[in-house]
Amino acid sequence: DRDAQTLTDERSDQGDGNFRYEFETSNGIYTQKTGTPGSEGQSNYQGSFRFTLEDGTIAEVTYIADENGFQPSSDLLPVGPPAPPHVQRLLEIAAEQRAQGITFD
Repeated sequence: DRDAQTLTDERSDQGDGNFRYEFETSNGIYTQKTGTPGSEGQSNYQGSFRFTLEDGTIAEVTYIADENGFQPSSDLLPVGPPAPPHVQRLLEIAAEQRAQGITFD
């Protein structure tokens, strides 16, 4: 949309790895992100973005990115089928073994 106007454009950067920004336009685009230094030297991010789809519904994604990787969350993201019962039981056994300190090479 060529006629979209910037409604919000706020940025803060302390220079030590901590930052925050927020951006919004009149056509429904919005994003915000907060960053902090991570425990393993990486930057940790937490944020979201949203925009209007062609059918008029709002698409929104929230996310965390840290030492565990990028973890998005949205109703738009596909979800695989549930694990079969025997696989679920194997995952439970593996979790129990890890809790007991049992590891395999």
